[in-house]
Amino acid sequence: MTKLIECVPNFSEGVNLDIIKQITNEVESVEGVLLLNVDPGKATNRTVVTFVGEPKKVIEAAFLAIKKAGELIDMSKHKGEHPRMGATDVCPLIPIANISMEETAAYAKQLAKRVGEELGIPAYLYEHAQADSRRNNLSVIRAGEYEGFFKKIKLPEWKPDFGPAEFNAKSGATVIGARDFLIAYNVNLNTTSTRRANSIAFDVREAGRVMREGDPINGKIITDENGKPKSIPGSLKSVKAIGWYIEEYGIAQISMNLTNIEVTPLHIAFDEVCTKAAERGMRVTGSELVGLIPLKAMLDAGKYFLLKQQRSVGVSEKELIKIAIKSMGLAELAPFNPEERIIEYLLKDKASSKLASMTLIDFADETASESPAPGGGSISAYMGVLGASLATMVANLSSHKKGWDSRWEEFSTWAEKGQQYKDELIKLVDLDTVAFNKIMEAFSLPKSTDEEKAVRNNAIQDATRYAIEIPFKVMEIAYKSLAVIKAMAETGNPNSVTDAGVAALCARSAVIGAFMNVKINASGYKDKDYIVKVIADGAEIERKAIALEQEIIELVNGKIV
Repeated sequence: MTKLIECVPNFSEGVNLDIIKQITNEVESVEGVLLLNVDPGKATNRTVVTFVGEPKKVIEAAFLAIKKAGELIDMSKHKGEHPRMGATDVCPLIPIANISMEETAAYAKQLAKRVGEELGIPAYLYEHAQADSRRNNLSVIRAGEYEGFFKKIKLPEWKPDFGPAEFNAKSGATVIGARDFLIAYNVNLNTTSTRRANSIAFDVREAGRVMREGDPINGKIITDENGKPKSIPGSLKSVKAIGWYIEEYGIAQISMNLTNIEVTPLHIAFDEVCTKAAERGMRVTGSELVGLIPLKAMLDAGKYFLLKQQRSVGVSEKELIKIAIKSMGLAELAPFNPEERIIEYLLKDKASSKLASMTLIDFADETASESPAPGGGSISAYMGVLGASLATMVANLSSHKKGWDSRWEEFSTWAEKGQQYKDELIKLVDLDTVAFNKIMEAFSLPKSTDEEKAVRNNAIQDATRYAIEIPFKVMEIAYKSLAVIKAMAETGNPNSVTDAGVAALCARSAVIGAFMNVKINASGYKDKDYIVKVIADGAEIERKAIALEQEIIELVNGKIV
């Protein structure tokens, strides 16, 4: 399986778009590296770039970008709100798929070595790439910023990990490391006061604030027995935060790094800042995501805000994302396009959802064309989609039915299950056509020699097995969806009982149609033991689906006569 890492370098230029473009051109010059996002900020005078690919290619792209930034950006003239120490201020690598943190850290060291030795830029390692715990924290390394590093770099304890122990006045220094996925997130306030924004930042960030006698701002610092300042922890774990004023927008913000969104998710950070701001007489007006975000973080946020309203969370992925954007005001300062900001959407192979992305008319036209695919297998999967969708609709209508307020969670749970089955079946619409194409490709392989014949036969058998497994999966999921359908026929909104009936017809037809495809593909597969089992299992699912559909239809007819 392909190993993937993400690289998120922060360059100290957010105003001159020509410079930014020259840097990102270097990234895109490396074949196999996908540039995901470029997020410039005028007030911070900083641009966050995100790209992904196989490790060696990402390292090459990062090196070229750091080199170009060093050539184009003069740090002696740089001004910006964000802490910084170099033209490429920080360059983290993040493991994305099929690669460990240890391997990612090794690549970070390779990159830092090249930057230090080939470019003459002092390079420091941080987080998982740094063995010395005294200097693995980015904020500790960057303390003093660009202006303070001329003296700092001369201290023995701050000798760079790679490169000269002489500060490069033009390029500054660079921090390179390996870390977990981090979300850079700013919350907007209805104030222009940096001091008041900082007060909220100290309230929420894990490090909290220094403990003082009397006045919490000017009072004498309280120290421990070793003379070190004591601190009052903030309310959010795995969160770093500062307050700043953004002239571009005319507002103050709480700028946060969420270093572990499993510990403190985006929506919890937002709500906590809202609470602390209100306690200090301020109001949150919206928020701003810097860079990219995982899909799960947006879906979790959408569900969180729906649950607070006592609304069903069994809505579509698109609707959950919309709720998240609206609830956190992510589009207050600039448009928020999920297709450009969610990692999974950027990495998505458009060809893998060709059929599912079509309009109803285009899908019908494609089916009716002389092409043999999509055929009965994809149509069976789509009938299953429609059945699960109708059941989910009934659940959502029931959840919001007047007078049934106490039952909203019950129906929300059913709607969530229905959405899950619907989403799985949508993927299978395209996968069934993929399975058919695999068989056609295998049969088209050359067969001139014995070796070619062996390769071709193995490919045909592998493709045939896949073409059995896909419709069998359709059978399994469509059958499971009948449980949701039956529940809605029994307990759902009585005004929608016929919708549950039609859903049952769709699900049953999906099972029967998919089983036909299982059987016809099984006829060409040589593993007879496997075939006996899969046909027996399929027949049992078909039998139970027909029986359950009949039971649901009787329920429905009993309620409408």
